[in-house]
Amino acid sequence: MSRNDDPNAPLPRMAKDAATKWAEDYIAYVAGLAGAELLPDTARAHFEACVGANGEVADDGRYSLFYYVYSPAPATEHTRIVRELRAELPEHGYEVTGYREFQSAYASAVFRARNTTNEYRVEAETVGSGRTKPQRFSFAVRTPCMLPPGVDQQQF
Repeated sequence: MSRNDDPNAPLPRMAKDAATKWAEDYIAYVAGLAGAELLPDTARAHFEACVGANGEVADDGRYSLFYYVYSPAPATEHTRIVRELRAELPEHGYEVTGYREFQSAYASAVFRARNTTNEYRVEAETVGSGRTKPQRFSFAVRTPCMLPPGVDQQQF
């Protein structure tokens, strides 16, 4: 739902393919801010249903997008990457909501931030245990609840 308390507040509108393209471009931009390379063949887009404050799910096609892609950056670079993001993204309207520097496979690097204007979220973190899966770095974005163009927004 939207950030304010009105469950019927107008939602931003964007087609799913446009949202995916935006996410792809934005993650490339964020990775560039951190000086990190991406592995395009690892990119994944997941569309999720929007769930309201009282558990309601609309039938109007609204969705949120979780998009991620891996970086080949070794664990020795993960702290540098999250430090860069912590320094850069607040200058672009983001509030840092989670941060940890890389310590080990059990306390890996984490960066999370929320855009204070539009509720887009950026996540960047170490993924993989290092024991059974190689450790990589993941860049991700989550959109707020959005509505496809041309449909009527269901009211609650």
